[in-house]
Amino acid sequence: MASRIARFLRSLVPPTAIQPSASSAPASHRFLATAAATSDAPAKGDDASAAAEDKDDKIFLKSPESASTRDKASVTMPMSFMTGSIVGKRFYKEVTTRMAEDGNGWTVMLDYRTLKTPSKRPLKLRSLALAKAIAAEWEYQEKDGIRPFTMPLMKLTCTALERVPLTRATIIENLMNKFHLDLVFCRSPGDNDVTIRILKKQEENLDPILDWLQSKFGFKPAVYSSLFGGKQDEGLAQAIKDALKGTNDFELAAIDALAANAHSIVIPLAYFFGRIGIEEAIKLIRLEEDQQIDRWGLVEGGHDVDIADLKVQISSAAVLLGLSK
Repeated sequence: MASRIARFLRSLVPPTAIQPSASSAPASHRFLATAAATSDAPAKGDDASAAAEDKDDKIFLKSPESASTRDKASVTMPMSFMTGSIVGKRFYKEVTTRMAEDGNGWTVMLDYRTLKTPSKRPLKLRSLALAKAIAAEWEYQEKDGIRPFTMPLMKLTCTALERVPLTRATIIENLMNKFHLDLVFCRSPGDNDVTIRILKKQEENLDPILDWLQSKFGFKPAVYSSLFGGKQDEGLAQAIKDALKGTNDFELAAIDALAANAHSIVIPLAYFFGRIGIEEAIKLIRLEEDQQIDRWGLVEGGHDVDIADLKVQISSAAVLLGLSK
């Protein structure tokens, strides 16, 4: 299964996609440097704690003889993983999955090391399928460097485990602040040939989503053509907010990632509740821009890269939803 997932993930990231330049690391040191989170920093004067942190901040390809058993048995994801930088050379040969030591969930192993999150917590997953998908992303890495931008599931999983539990209320509030500006409510003014064509496409593709929204939540959405948005029924807004509150951390992380790329919360919810699939979601998100491309043409190195990136971001969030159950 891991090989099939690896092939799928490779198909999402075209080899010609723009990649950030590698950061050079000293050849004399074969380790990944990690930046400890502020909340994990030891108090002043706590020498023992500081020494322990210092050990955790260096993961050697071959551990020194004086290294503790704990150091030899784990590898911590650097904080730079969350920024998209290349974090160092591949320091492992084999990637496997195994049941967590407490028997509650699954972990990813890089050789003999248990993978950890940036805040040094075990990357423990409830789903074996998701663990194998993340293992496939690590197996796909090349010898010359670990490239986080080719590991969207790992990044989303770290977000679900580390950030969502601490910022759940803020995430939901931010999503709701954009709800009234959702692209599914916005219509082209239809005042010339181009906008009339776009309006017809919007009515054809978006109106069924509005019908589903009304059927699902019991309130009729309002549509508008103003750039400043409109105002939806407070009952509908509250129903959407309640639906977000009912998600678990992995579901909310995936919905938030989908919404960030879709400029919509309705489209991610339509996918979440099974109304649409990945391909239809991408079609709805790109509806207006694709109409513009059909008229004016595609800019190579611009539009095509944007399309590829959107497919990666939307597909990885959708895969996380499916595999985390």
